[in-house]
Parts: sequence; structure tokens; C-alpha cells
Amino acid sequence: MLIGHLGDDIKMHYFEGGNCIGRFQLATNEVYVNKTTNERIVSTEWHNLVVRNKAAEICEKYLSKGDKIYVEGRIKSRQWQAEDGSMKHTTEIQVTEFTFLTTKKETESNKQNQGSESAKNTNFDAPNKDLPINDLPF
Repeated sequence: MLIGHLGDDIKMHYFEGGNCIGRFQLATNEVYVNKTTNERIVSTEWHNLVVRNKAAEICEKYLSKGDKIYVEGRIKSRQWQAEDGSMKHTTEIQVTEFTFLTTKKETESNKQNQGSESAKNTNFDAPNKDLPINDLPF
């Protein structure tokens, strides 16, 4: 289980037969205070994440660099031989569950709406029968 911010936009790879995978990096932070210096330390760890098929398409559509996400998955290590003959290896999180915590589209929308929010009627004691059901305060 990880909560972090996307380090870049999702890179999609499509295969014959309609399958696809999305890859992106997730930054997680650990914050603590050094007991001897009382200095606040922020330690960032980077994780390689992989999402597949429909989940990858959903992530590509709604997420972009900087967005905050909660993920659950399985750690998977793999290795391969590079074109130059050297052995490469990586450790990835194969995502099985995710929840968007913030998205840039959501954040931008909230900033635009904040100016008009203060102009809205917030008196819920006097019901307005003309309001559509979507505007109910609950």
C-alpha cells in the first residue's frame, strides 16, 4: 500500500489484441525530525508502478504529473538482457487497486469554482423548492 504523487505522466504501451500497460513513477515521502539537530528531514522514495488494460486507460485519462494517488499492489522483480549484452533489473509495483486522492483536473476545477462558491446561497434553513435534486445540500 502506497500513497504518493506521480513523478510524470503515465506512459502507455499497446499490444496486439487490445491489451495495454501503463507505467509511471510514484514518489512517497517520509518526514521526520533529527533528534540531535531538530532539523526536519524529508526523505523521498521512488517506486515504479505498472497498471494493466482498463485500469491503465482510466489512469491515463484522469491522472497526470503531480497528482496524489493511493495504490495497492504486488512487488515484482524482473531482469533482462539489454542490447549491449549487460543484465538489467527492476523492481515494480503491479497495481491491483487504486484510488485517486487528487487530480490536476479536480484541483483546477476547484480553483475556478472557489470564486463563485462564496456567491452561492448557503442558507439551508429556508428550503428552495425550485432547486433541482442535484443541488440538495446532502
